[in-house]
Amino acid sequence: MYRYDQYDHLIVRERIAQYRDQVRRRLADELTEEEFLPLRLQNGLYMQRHAYMLRIAVPYGLLSTAQLRMFAHIARKYDRGYGHFTTRQNIQFNWIELEQTPDILADLASVEMHSIQTSGNCIRNTTTDQFAGVAADEIVDARPYAEIIRQWSTFHPEFIALPRKFKIAINGAVTDRAAIAVHDIGLTAVRNAEGEVGFKFMVGGGLGRTPIIGSVINEFVPWQHLLTYTQAIMRVYNQFGRRDNKFKARIKILVKAVGAEEFARMVEAEFADLKDGPETLTREEVERVAQWFNPKPYLTLPNIDPRAVDGANSADNKAFANWLQRNVKPHKVPGYASVVLSLKKTGVPPGDATAEQMDFVADLADKYSFNELRVTHEQNLVLADVEQSKLFEVWQQAKARGLATPNIGLLTDIISCPGGDFCSLANAKSIPIAAAIAERFDNLDFQHDIGDIELNISGCINACGHHHVGHIGILGVDKDGSEWYQVSIGGAQGNDAALGKIIGPSFSATQMPEVVGRLLDVYVKNRVEGERFVDVAQRLGIAPFKEYVYATPIPAGELVGEDEYA
Repeated sequence: MYRYDQYDHLIVRERIAQYRDQVRRRLADELTEEEFLPLRLQNGLYMQRHAYMLRIAVPYGLLSTAQLRMFAHIARKYDRGYGHFTTRQNIQFNWIELEQTPDILADLASVEMHSIQTSGNCIRNTTTDQFAGVAADEIVDARPYAEIIRQWSTFHPEFIALPRKFKIAINGAVTDRAAIAVHDIGLTAVRNAEGEVGFKFMVGGGLGRTPIIGSVINEFVPWQHLLTYTQAIMRVYNQFGRRDNKFKARIKILVKAVGAEEFARMVEAEFADLKDGPETLTREEVERVAQWFNPKPYLTLPNIDPRAVDGANSADNKAFANWLQRNVKPHKVPGYASVVLSLKKTGVPPGDATAEQMDFVADLADKYSFNELRVTHEQNLVLADVEQSKLFEVWQQAKARGLATPNIGLLTDIISCPGGDFCSLANAKSIPIAAAIAERFDNLDFQHDIGDIELNISGCINACGHHHVGHIGILGVDKDGSEWYQVSIGGAQGNDAALGKIIGPSFSATQMPEVVGRLLDVYVKNRVEGERFVDVAQRLGIAPFKEYVYATPIPAGELVGEDEYA
């Protein structure tokens, strides 16, 4: 993975010193809260309902074990013993004291981490496929390009005060696992007829109060112009993006207003002045960065059936087989596999990990996966390089720590923001809804029968839980001061990205498990062989689901975990 050079170290040290003085002045009332607000946001510090929240950047979701152990240290020393992994592949700590934040940033710097670009109207942490570099369907390893974007965008003077926050995702594989269609810029690696590598540019995607699937504005930009073409887009946005209304300031509003064709023309006009300029990438520069992502020292191994390993054919064989089916992914190197460690055990808020679990995962990665791991935007963790012969060992150890629930891609692999338990922007709580649904459907045989289904929950219209692209999406809304939940179906991320459609009036919190149950009833009744829930929802439309869900009154019950997490 990438290691800091002298410039990275200098930038981070100077930022910490600057921020430490800003905190000192705020605590001495030399700065008002209004004056301090943009300064703390530049360092990833938010004021939430109960305390400050610190968001730490995990560039393109890649972590060393030393960095994960630092997260465990921060959880123990400065927080309440846990952290929350987010849909942006970052981590958040929800119970931070202001006076301790400079020390936290100094601790992070010791393992080459920071919280820059996790907030504010700048280019945020660039995300990518959690299996980048090891996926069997990969065209190029996207991580070097994501790192190049990180280095280029950090403190870029043109882009430190954009009209609004800006998010970039890059996918290097045939299958889109980076949700590029719902980003301000979504990049896909492609090859032209001559076999040359370039990028397809999508622009203007996003969720929030105006969900939009991005538009393709260029089918092939040579890799040399990754930055110059991105810069052309940013210049058009910086010049013409709205600054009078933050709710209409995202690039998606600009693209929608002028049209994708006209926006592409504006970008090409800017690109004409930038093409072949100083920010054009050279092969030497790409190779300089790519060296940090060279293949691991893999052994020459045959592909094996992990169930044939001694001990795997035990009474637990079915549980192990289920885990292999759901949590183990193919690897491009023979004899290896990638393992997804589920942070979605029933009874635990989605994406949360304790300090003890983080230390344990670091130990696993040291022993089995070349001292590295990944964070997924579905809020799980990945050991990318595990020998197939070691999978049974990894499963046994992960199972003992509550990290081997075989539910990846299933109903209880719920994506959820922290919601109203923590976030001051939320209209409603998310975590208790996730807990109630997980508790209601906590039967793995049932989940495996239902098959692939993505259930996403957001506590407000900002859509941090990506509810718009959930096969089932749940949005917390305020109705006369009470918490209610709006339901949509048919959303999807990936190659066939789609936005869900609202089925009808909202529901109370206690009704939500039954609502999900009725949606599943319609699916099971109407599915044909091989159809997922989203396939049936898109084929039939919302009408049969709406009719069945609202046909009879939904009783209210007790909500599991309602006051457990605040």
